[in-house]
Amino acid sequence: MRIAIAGISHEALNTSPIPTTIDHFRIWRGQELLHGETLFSPYPVGSVAGPKYASLAEMMDDLGAEPVPILHANGLSPSGTVEQDTYLQLRDEIIEGIRQAGPLDGVCLILHGALLVEHIWSGETDLVRSIRAEVGNDVLISARFDLHGNLTEEFANKTDIWTVYRTAPHRDAPQTLERAMTLLAHCIRGGHRPRPVFVRVPMILPGERATTEVDPMKSLLELAIEIGQQPGILTAEILVGFGWADAPYSTSSVVVIAEDSPHLPHARRQAKRLAQAMWDQRHNFTFDQEVAASADEAIDLALAAEESCVFIADSGDNPTAGTPGDVPHFLSRLLAKNVPDAILAGIPDSEAARICFEAGVGATVSLSLGGKLDTEYGAPLEVTGTVEHLCPSDQDSQEVAIATVQVDGVRVLITDRRTYFSSLNDFRKAGVEPLDHKIVVVKLGYLMPELRDAAPREILALTQGYSDLDFTRLPYRYVTRPIFPLDEDFAWSPVITNVAGYGG
Repeated sequence: MRIAIAGISHEALNTSPIPTTIDHFRIWRGQELLHGETLFSPYPVGSVAGPKYASLAEMMDDLGAEPVPILHANGLSPSGTVEQDTYLQLRDEIIEGIRQAGPLDGVCLILHGALLVEHIWSGETDLVRSIRAEVGNDVLISARFDLHGNLTEEFANKTDIWTVYRTAPHRDAPQTLERAMTLLAHCIRGGHRPRPVFVRVPMILPGERATTEVDPMKSLLELAIEIGQQPGILTAEILVGFGWADAPYSTSSVVVIAEDSPHLPHARRQAKRLAQAMWDQRHNFTFDQEVAASADEAIDLALAAEESCVFIADSGDNPTAGTPGDVPHFLSRLLAKNVPDAILAGIPDSEAARICFEAGVGATVSLSLGGKLDTEYGAPLEVTGTVEHLCPSDQDSQEVAIATVQVDGVRVLITDRRTYFSSLNDFRKAGVEPLDHKIVVVKLGYLMPELRDAAPREILALTQGYSDLDFTRLPYRYVTRPIFPLDEDFAWSPVITNVAGYGG
C-alpha cells in the first residue's frame, strides 16, 4: 500500500495588503516530511491527550503503509492572498513528484482550507483538481483540514475523505492527520469507495465565536462524532469556515462520508441533520471569554483586576487571521493611560528593529513605530524608550529577531518581520516573563492553547481592523448572499450540493 503525502497549508486574508510569496512558506521535501514533531504537531497539545505517534514515519510504519513523501509547504504565518506564481511553483512540484512516484494506492494531503490564490481563488480546489487529473479515478485522496476552512463543491466532488480539527483553540492537529491517514488506509485495504456528502451552511463565523469547549460547537461536535460512529459512516466533520475571507464560497459547512455507495442514502440524511443543527444554533455562537468593547475598556478592566496578570487580545489586528499586525493603537492607549506595568506583543517593524539592534542594549532610541504595513487602520507612533533586550534572528529556523524596548511602563516587543506570540517561550526569547506583569497585550483573537492555559484572566478586546470580530463592519464584496449575520431575515434548509463522486 503506497500513499503519497503532500500539501500546501496557508490561511489567506484577501483583504490584507500583504501578498504571500514563496518566502512566507516553510517547505519540507521528501524524507523531511516523515520526521520531526514540528510538522506533525504544529500546535501545542495542551490538555488534549497527546498524539499516538511521534512522527509520520512512525504512523505509516504502524499502518503497514509505504509512505511516498513529496512536498509540504506550510505558511509561516497567515497573511494575504498567495501570489499565483508562488502557488503554481509549489503545486507543480507536487504534481511532478506524484508523476515520478510510480503506482500509488492513495494520496494524503495536509491542507488548511483557506488557501486563497491570486486569480485562482481556492488553492485547495485547484490542487486536488490537478492531482485527480494526474492519478485518475482509482486512487483514493484523503485530506486533513483546519477547522477554519472554506471548501468548494468541486473539492468535495474530487476528494474521497477529509478530516477536520475538532478543537479551537487548536490542540488536535496530529490526531486529525492520523484520522485522515487511518481512514484512507482502511478504505484502500477494504476496497471501499467513500462517498462524501457535503452541505454548505450559509453563515460566516469568526473562530472566536465558535470555540469548541463550550456550546454550541461542543454539542455540534458531539453530534458529528456520534454520526461518524454509525454503521456505514466513515466520519462526520464540521468546518466553521474562515469568515474573514471574502470569497464566493466562504461559509460554514458539514460533510458526512459514507463508506460505500450502499450507505449513501443514510449519509445524506445525517448530513442534512448535522447541517440543520448547525443552522438552528446560528444565533447562539458567541464568545467564551470576557469581552471588552474597546482597548480603553479592556485596559481599565485589567488595571482594576484582582488577578496579578491579565492577558488582553487585540482582536482587530490579529496576525493569526492574516492581518499585517503592526497597528500601534493599543500601545498608544497604554501610554495615554500611563499604565505602569504592561507588555505589548508585538509590533513588526523592520526599520525600528534595525535601529534597536544597532543601538544596543541600554541605549535610548527614538522610533517611528508601526503603521507601515497596515496604513488603513494605523499610522506610525512616535515613541522614545530604552533597549532592554535583543534576540537575534535564527535564519536556519526562520525565527524572527526581537528587540524589547521599555517605553514608560510598557515593554514593547518589536520584531523584524510579521509573527505572533503564541507560547510562553516566545516571550522568554524577548527577555520577559509574561506572568510577572500586570497586563500582557497580544495581537491574537482567542489565546493560543498554552497562553490560554496559563493566563489568570483573559479579555478579548473588540478592536477594529482587518480581523474585526463584528463582520457587519467589514466591506464584503464577493460572499454569496444572503448569508448570516450580514443578512438575518431569510429562510434556509439543507441542500446537498455535491454529487459524491468525481464530477464537477
